Amino acid sequence: MNIANFTLEQLAGQRIMAGFEGTELNSDLKFLIDTLRVGGLILFSGNLSNPEQIKKLCSSAQSYAASCGQPPLFIAIDQEGGEVARLKEPFTQFSGNPHMKSEKDAKEFATIAAEELSGVRINMNMAPVIDVAYKGVESVMKGRAFGDNPAWVSKMGVTVIKHLQGNGIMAVAKHFPGIGRTTLDSHIDMPFLKVDSEALFAFDLPPFEAAINNGVAGIMLSHILYSGIDTEWPASLSIVIAKDLLRRKMGFDGLVMTDDIDMGSIAGHYDIKIIIKQILLADIDLVLVCHKGPWIESAFNEILRSMEQSQPIVEAGRKSVSRIMRQKERFLF
Repeated sequence: MNIANFTLEQLAGQRIMAGFEGTELNSDLKFLIDTLRVGGLILFSGNLSNPEQIKKLCSSAQSYAASCGQPPLFIAIDQEGGEVARLKEPFTQFSGNPHMKSEKDAKEFATIAAEELSGVRINMNMAPVIDVAYKGVESVMKGRAFGDNPAWVSKMGVTVIKHLQGNGIMAVAKHFPGIGRTTLDSHIDMPFLKVDSEALFAFDLPPFEAAINNGVAGIMLSHILYSGIDTEWPASLSIVIAKDLLRRKMGFDGLVMTDDIDMGSIAGHYDIKIIIKQILLADIDLVLVCHKGPWIESAFNEILRSMEQSQPIVEAGRKSVSRIMRQKERFLF
C-alpha cells in the first residue's frame, strides 16, 4: 500500500497499538479498526480461551481491517515463556529465559513459539527480553532475563530473534536501553537510574547492538528515567534516548515503540497531550496502550491534531508509517 495516499487519520491510527476487551470481533474492536484505524492490537489473557477462538479472533480482525481499506494489523502478544506467557495450555509451556542453558534451548523456544503463534494468526512476539540482570541488586528482571553477562544475553537474544523471525514472527527486543539495574517495577511507578552512556554501552547496550545488527523488527523502550543521560524524560518519552541514542548513534531504523503508557510510571506522571507530544518529537513509531479506556482515542486525536497543525510532524509521521509498513510488507503481505 502506498502511504502517499494515506489520509492523516490513517497516518495517526497506524501509530497506535491497542488492547481491547473480549474474545471476538465486537463493537469495541471494530471501533479501533474502522474509526481509529489502529495499526496493531495486543492480546492479553482476557482475549484468549482456546486455539480455535484465538485464530478466529485474529482472522476476523484482519478481515475486517481489509474490508475497511486498512493495511494488515500487527497482532502482538507477550510470549516470553516462564513468568510472562499469555498463552497457556494446550500451547507449549517454557520455563523462561533464566532457565535456558544453551543456544539450542533458545532455538527450540523460538521455533516452537513461532509455529504456535503463526497457527493462531498472531504475528508479533514482544520478546526477547534482553535486559542484563545486574549483579549486586535485586533486579526487577531477575526472573525474566537470560542472565548477568552481556555477551551471553546477546547470544541468546540473537538466537531467539533469528528463529522467531526466520519462522515469520516479528521479534521485539526489550526494554531499551536496559532495565536490569532497576529494583522498582515501572508498572507501579517510575524508576530512576543514575548511569551515563559510557556505563550503558559497557553493560546494558551490547545485547541491543547485537539485536540491531541481526535485523530485529522492533525495539521497545523502557519507562525508566536515566538521569545520567536525560534528566527530564523517561526513555519512552525521551528525544535523547529514542532519537539521538537509538536512532542516530546506534543506527536503528526498525520499529521503535513505547512500553504500555497505561503503566503507573507514565500515566501517574503525565497527561496524554504531553505523552504524545514527546513521542512525536522522539521519532517513536508505535504508542502502546494496553487497556480499554479513553487514552486510546485520546492518543489518536492528539496525533491527528498535531499533524493538522504542523507539516514537519506530518513528514515525520510519514517516515514512521513508512517504517511500520516496511515491517508489515516484510512479514504480513
